[in-house]
Amino acid sequence: MTPLIDVVFLLLLFFMLTSTFSTFGEIELNQAAGGRSVQGETQNRAFVQLGEDRLTLNGSDVTLDELAETIEEGQVLVSLDEDATAQRVVDLLVRLRGRDALSVLVLE
Repeated sequence: MTPLIDVVFLLLLFFMLTSTFSTFGEIELNQAAGGRSVQGETQNRAFVQLGEDRLTLNGSDVTLDELAETIEEGQVLVSLDEDATAQRVVDLLVRLRGRDALSVLVLE
């Protein structure tokens, strides 16, 4: 006869190996590097306000898809509302990543 604890451990192992874990958006975090000076060149700057239910670009309401299509280069300053969640910030950063000419700065 098999002890009950062995059966419990086998069931626990079975459920751990067969379950799927949800994945959220992943972003790469880079260390700060030395700044570069931009002389004689006007740099595009965009101001984004991010909340739980709102997203504004320079004062006008937009969606994440519209924001990703609009901003291609320059600097993006992201201001977070008090109700902004971490997942919402990650969703924004995932949409804006992969653009070499774009730098994103998240303000608290």
